[in-house]
Amino acid sequence: MLHIIAGPTGAGKSAIALALAERHGAVILSADSRQIYRGFDIGTAKPTREERRRVPHEGVDIAEPTDRWSAPRWAEAAQGWIAAAQARGQPVIVCGGTGLWLTVLLHPLASQAPLDPARRAALDAALAALDTEVLRRWVAVLDPPRATLGRVQLLRAVEVALLTGTRLSDAFVEQSAAPAYRAHWLIVDPGPALHDRLAARIDAMFAAGWAAEVRALVASVPVDAPAWNACGYREVRELVQGERSHASAREAVLIATRQYAKRQRTWFRHQLTSADEVTRLDPTAADAGVQAERWFRQGASS
Repeated sequence: MLHIIAGPTGAGKSAIALALAERHGAVILSADSRQIYRGFDIGTAKPTREERRRVPHEGVDIAEPTDRWSAPRWAEAAQGWIAAAQARGQPVIVCGGTGLWLTVLLHPLASQAPLDPARRAALDAALAALDTEVLRRWVAVLDPPRATLGRVQLLRAVEVALLTGTRLSDAFVEQSAAPAYRAHWLIVDPGPALHDRLAARIDAMFAAGWAAEVRALVASVPVDAPAWNACGYREVRELVQGERSHASAREAVLIATRQYAKRQRTWFRHQLTSADEVTRLDPTAADAGVQAERWFRQGASS
């Protein structure tokens, strides 16, 4: 049984996972597509060094900002981390909001032809200059089922379509029907309260030195590096480069983050079915800790 804590960004997933993992000696496996990048810490709400000292984490700080990690690549690595933890007798809590990665972990994609590195680099350089809505129109033609997704997924859909002549959505159609793991889900979502929680978290990120972190990254990370696609980082980069005011950057980050949370909610609402073992948790509830503990024990005993 694989414990999975998911839900929209800023909902409080990490705090719940940390408390449960510390209590039960579990390993936390991050299913966050941006926490893999070294140096991109504050804006991705990456677990602190002290938190990682208290509880072992996998899937954090494993890639350079210029590396590209697809869902299948992460899923393959995750299988290794899960197997290693299980061999040590440690339970695993998968925690994150990157729905595509979680889906591919449970239902591996059909194999695809590899992308030629040189051609991909040239294409990526051209696509980096395109507005997200322009990319969306491209995908509406090249791979319509994926045209409603976020920028990272849009870029991947264009790459696969143009470089392989196949559609990424077809690989999802051919996914394995039998899950690789039996999943026990905890969907964390505070409902309407998320709106204000996101604003408060962004203010806390700026207070923690987000702008200074980005200023240092600008000096060493190429502008077209995949890590810059993390929610909010482009806007903060524009702030430190003098292209935005603080107020403008904060508002742009807040809008982008709320839009991302909306897409995440839609993803989990559509992907999880009545057949899945799903518990929904409002982290602001007075008994949220008790509910989370009950959920974990139910999964451990199944």
